Amino acid sequence: MAGAAIEFVGVEKRYGGRSALAGVSLVVPAGQFVALVGPSGSGKTTLLKTVNRLITPDAGRVSLDGRDVAEGPAPALRRRIGYVFQEVGLFPHLSVAENIGITPRLLDWSAERTSARVAELLDLVALPPAFASRAPAELSGGQRQRVGVARALAAEPGVLLMDEPFGALDPITRDSLGGDVRALHDRLGLTTVMVTHDMAEAVLLADRIVVLRDGVVAADGAPARLLESVTDPEVRALIETPRRQARRLAERLGDGA
Repeated sequence: MAGAAIEFVGVEKRYGGRSALAGVSLVVPAGQFVALVGPSGSGKTTLLKTVNRLITPDAGRVSLDGRDVAEGPAPALRRRIGYVFQEVGLFPHLSVAENIGITPRLLDWSAERTSARVAELLDLVALPPAFASRAPAELSGGQRQRVGVARALAAEPGVLLMDEPFGALDPITRDSLGGDVRALHDRLGLTTVMVTHDMAEAVLLADRIVVLRDGVVAADGAPARLLESVTDPEVRALIETPRRQARRLAERLGDGA
């Protein structure tokens, strides 16, 4: 499995009189882990969904490994891209194994190959083999999201898109699953783009943070370098959030609270 480069060139999207994306241009190199952050309504999810054509831009171009994503049928494109979202969206009437194996079956994989892939993925997302026969209702929220990650990776995509994937999870599960997803990104050589409202999560997981505001790129760079280059006070306040939180936590814990 090898990651694929993603390129956005002058991407625009409007909803009525509101501009959700106002000419976004950026390149995500193959193998990079990028976090899209910004306030609600800044265009993060809209930009993410242009990659797998869940949203069609009004102008501009999105390409995957140099090929315009608008070319060819959308289902074929989406089978090359893993997609994880907050609501998970597992089919309740299917077992864990059946949920994970949906895309391989659509690609006419043999039953043996699909079964082997399911077993491999359960191990990759740290779920016991016995979970293969369970129904989604028998799982915790964190376990369901692990199945969601496994399903997204089932057909060996090079690209993983994640839209607030850990937002509904408790802090311990969120931290654990985030670390595991980053490890999978490195192990499988993925290109990952993650939407998150949590700046600390972006700093901990991503190689690069892209801050969107009002449909444009307000800041872009490696986590450690953003504070050195950003002068906009609102964007700087957002980027400094983890540092402020760390100071307050140190003060509180130091006081024995």
